[in-house]
Amino acid sequence: MPGIVVIGTQWGDEGKGKAVDQLGERVDFCARYSGGNNAGHTVVVNGEKTVLHLLPSGILNDNTTCILGNGVVLDMDVLYQELDALAEQGKQVAHPLISANAHILAPYHQTIDKVTERFAGKRRIGTTGRGIGPAYSDKVNRVGIRVQDLFDDEILRDKISAAIAQKNTLLVKIFNRREVDPEQVFQALVAHRDRIRPHVVDSARVLNDALDDEKVVLFEGAQAHHLDVDHGTYPYVTSSNPTAGGACTGTGVGPTRIDRIVGIAKAYTTRVGEGPFPTELFDADGERLRTEGAEFGATTGRPRRCGWFDALVVEQAATYNGCTDIFLTKLDILSGWDKIPVCVAYEVDGQRLGTMPVDQGLFARATPVFEYLEGWHEDISGARSFDDLPPNCQAYVHRLEELIGCRISGIGVGPGREQTVTINDLL
Repeated sequence: MPGIVVIGTQWGDEGKGKAVDQLGERVDFCARYSGGNNAGHTVVVNGEKTVLHLLPSGILNDNTTCILGNGVVLDMDVLYQELDALAEQGKQVAHPLISANAHILAPYHQTIDKVTERFAGKRRIGTTGRGIGPAYSDKVNRVGIRVQDLFDDEILRDKISAAIAQKNTLLVKIFNRREVDPEQVFQALVAHRDRIRPHVVDSARVLNDALDDEKVVLFEGAQAHHLDVDHGTYPYVTSSNPTAGGACTGTGVGPTRIDRIVGIAKAYTTRVGEGPFPTELFDADGERLRTEGAEFGATTGRPRRCGWFDALVVEQAATYNGCTDIFLTKLDILSGWDKIPVCVAYEVDGQRLGTMPVDQGLFARATPVFEYLEGWHEDISGARSFDDLPPNCQAYVHRLEELIGCRISGIGVGPGREQTVTINDLL
């Protein structure tokens, strides 16, 4: 049975939660492999909206066991806030299972994140201030605290002291802030010890055993390809690898266990935070996309920058990740335009580029070359098959397939779980 990776192909907020929730009804395990609570997934079931920041979107499916893999950075306060909120809604879940090797987001990570972002001034990245970057920095610097450390007082105190020795020097001498008290951090972390203990497992072993038993495993990343620390629009990126390869390193599952890679693309383009965005709109069309698409961050509430579909951005993601399928979301938002522009090339310094340049200086100076496709005015939110879509809408989908070089297998035509057009079965 398949291992399926779901990735974002733009700058996040593509609607991965909807796609994962759709697939999650038929999978046995849903494993989150990167990021932390700096991302938000919105899932609508029976008209009820649920916003998840840390838990995998598959948590809403009764028959799916969710896992937070070793590549995730875990804010335990947020974890239990989300679980308690689900319980209040009548959704009792015994999982998720949590990797013993996942790193913990400590209170001082948020402090460091916020003060460094303010200090950066015009060179700020546009982080969410949740402490994700500093937590990953500690991981790479080998002063991070892992979930398994919670169960040994001596190890935990030693690791907290080692991490805070660095942080206090920075906070006091550079940022003129108060020192962090190691004992307060220790008490804050061990307060979660008893509750988290039943969830902690060797998640890599669990997932490999599941695949050996022919279970279906869905791997869910946070953010998106163009926010990947290696392949994204650096430095305006996240601190982890949300690309398909991150599913292997972030869970301990080998690449030969992956059978399908599903890229999620919005029918237009959005971005939150700083960084280049060639098709960004600053006019009434951009505001219309933002308003009708409800383009406000699920985690921060920040208005998203909006623009037309950029085929070069999605083509690169589909190519670099080896996407087998694309799930196109929010196509219903484009109803009502007479003409719909699609970016098919860039012009940079008088030259036309047919692919996204690796040189970030060139990309920052790129202006879009648009192809104008015929629009449609019909309401497509009730469509359940491809034939239900108006001819111009079908033509739009087919043209995107040609431009990105990957088949579109599913289409979101509204926020509800049932508002989906299936073209090819993703399982």
